[in-house]
Amino acid sequence: MMDWLQYRKELTGRIGEIGKLSPDTLAGYQTLSKAGAKTGQLDAKTRELIALAVAVTTRCDGCITVHTGEALKHGASREEVAEALGVAVALNAGAAMVYSARVMDAMNQHAPAA
Repeated sequence: MMDWLQYRKELTGRIGEIGKLSPDTLAGYQTLSKAGAKTGQLDAKTRELIALAVAVTTRCDGCITVHTGEALKHGASREEVAEALGVAVALNAGAAMVYSARVMDAMNQHAPAA
């Protein structure tokens, strides 16, 4: 298994390097990251649970380590995280079903049924 805390530390350092080379890129990312909190429609824990589900669907290890820490900081329980991850699993399965339908559509155009 991965040492998530060490990975987060190393990742933060690398992102800092990118920020020095391209400060506007980092600033833009930080603006996007903070935008949701400004509306006040969702609490921080809910945003972090969503972030974890999205991290799984986008396969982002950096997102996983950052948002796991943040979710815990905002009081998320293991059960809440597991439920959010269940949504991610279902969405990935749903996406596979949708793309399976696309394959069948392509099959119909490539080789129309007799």
